[in-house]
Amino acid sequence: QVQLVESGGGLVQAGGSLRLSCAASGLTFGSYAMGWYRQAPGKERELVAAISSAGSTYYGDSVKGRFTISRDNAKNTVYLQMNSLKPEDTALYYCATNSRIAQLTMGRYADRGQGTQVTVSS
Repeated sequence: QVQLVESGGGLVQAGGSLRLSCAASGLTFGSYAMGWYRQAPGKERELVAAISSAGSTYYGDSVKGRFTISRDNAKNTVYLQMNSLKPEDTALYYCATNSRIAQLTMGRYADRGQGTQVTVSS
């Protein structure tokens, strides 16, 4: 059974930084693409960033240059470093997995975590 557990969310002022972590178990982590989605109340789910098994990355336009996704296959963990945070980044962030980034960009994931709340105050 695949488990994805996010951590690192919280309340931060605009301009601040947070690093989210997602610990995975129950899968051959290094073989899967991993992604971070976010969803705010009243808004559509958005793929923020994704990373392939080979390390290729994808970023949503709204976070390019501010967020960085990385993975540590030895620790079965994917990270999202978020800098220069804005109030519009406020959302529930959750990690998800699928075999390829292309699937994640189409909103298709095989498994997802419960999420961690990020709140950015102005």
